Amino acid sequence: MIGFLVLLFPFVLMAFMLGMERIEKPLTRSAVERDVENFLDNANSEELATFVAEGTDSALRRFRLRLRLPRTPRRNRER
Repeated sequence: MIGFLVLLFPFVLMAFMLGMERIEKPLTRSAVERDVENFLDNANSEELATFVAEGTDSALRRFRLRLRLPRTPRRNRER
């Protein structure tokens, strides 16, 4: 009986993973659509130019990088 369960387990696990992939696919697609909508609402002109010239992936990468990195004010150095 134990041997049968050991042989059956990989197939049950694979079926579970394939089922979860079917469930995850629509959720992932929605997240990308929300990212693009957020990008179009909040992107600056440089990011929009990248979107037109290079496509969605490059533009979203630049947009996310800008959101992650806080901009520090530059100090004018007087000598």
